[in-house]
Amino acid sequence: MRVSWDQVFAWRMNRQFIDARDGADAVAVVGRLAGVQAQVTSAAETAVALRTAKGKPGAVVKALGDGKLVKTWAMRGTLHALTPDIAAGALSLMGSARTWEKPSWTKVYGATPQDVAALVDAVGEILDGAILSRDELVSAIVAEPRFHPLGEQLRSGWGSVLKPLAWQGALCHGPADGNSITFASPAHLIPGWKGIPDPDAAAPEVIAAYLGAYGPAAPETFDAWLSRGNIKKPVLRRWFAEMGDRITEIEVEGRKGYILTEHAEALATTEPAHSVRLLGAFDQYVLGPGTADTALLSAEHRAKVSRTAGWISPLVLIDGRITGTWETSGTDLIVSMFDDAPAPVSELSAEAEGIARALGVADLAISVK
Repeated sequence: MRVSWDQVFAWRMNRQFIDARDGADAVAVVGRLAGVQAQVTSAAETAVALRTAKGKPGAVVKALGDGKLVKTWAMRGTLHALTPDIAAGALSLMGSARTWEKPSWTKVYGATPQDVAALVDAVGEILDGAILSRDELVSAIVAEPRFHPLGEQLRSGWGSVLKPLAWQGALCHGPADGNSITFASPAHLIPGWKGIPDPDAAAPEVIAAYLGAYGPAAPETFDAWLSRGNIKKPVLRRWFAEMGDRITEIEVEGRKGYILTEHAEALATTEPAHSVRLLGAFDQYVLGPGTADTALLSAEHRAKVSRTAGWISPLVLIDGRITGTWETSGTDLIVSMFDDAPAPVSELSAEAEGIARALGVADLAISVK
């Protein structure tokens, strides 16, 4: 089966609630996208708001507070808001890579595999029924002498030593306390939390969720999204092989990948359509396939989207391809098109209305840099 990239992008925009903005609510959108990056909470709010007809900021935080979503370090070790089922599966697969057992990890962060195992047990007890700030949690941890040397790393805002604990289900982020983050046990925070499943049981559901939003994709693309390539290749290939007839191989202009079989006919019959859309920073539309996907984002413009310190720029999409970036300054929404391409100002002005709503600001006027 062969399709074009124009078909793929049109299909993805429909699946990701970008085209019609017909996501029902934050939980539906986050579930369809297999999580939204929430390193910057406002970016997660914007991603969800732009995929619903009348979405405004606050829906993600509310769903987190209601226990319908969970915020934790998941794919690529970054903070995501996820539905509980996808969270459990993604954490299982992240944990299966056992990155904290590598000598290089111990050398950088100072925690041995034995330290991490002990931390899982200690934090499980400390957070049993409790919600604690970072300082409260770390103070409770380092009250045990063996953890004294880890105090600085545990207090780091990057959370590197806490991430393996999240992947093993010992902690997740709790409700925000003003500007301070908190930690809790997902078993305490999420109603009906079933714990972390076996990786072989989790893999089919996480793969299906990924392909349902970002297919067609190769196993290596899935792993780049999930773990930055840390899953052992034989394991990755086996997971895909065990999907059996749930997935179908498709060729997209010479590139092979997989899609869920239930979506193959819809993709094959998708008609490319002209569209102009604006998406916010750290949007899953580019994070799913990755900024290195040259079909989506020209290699010569990658640095304008994937910037220093891991920042991912807000996106201009024309017909599903990334053709520029944007930023706001006061009441202006400033568009920078790639290759000095003409900006479709009238269509961008219509999009600016949605951006203003999603950001919770007054009307924005389009200007072109």
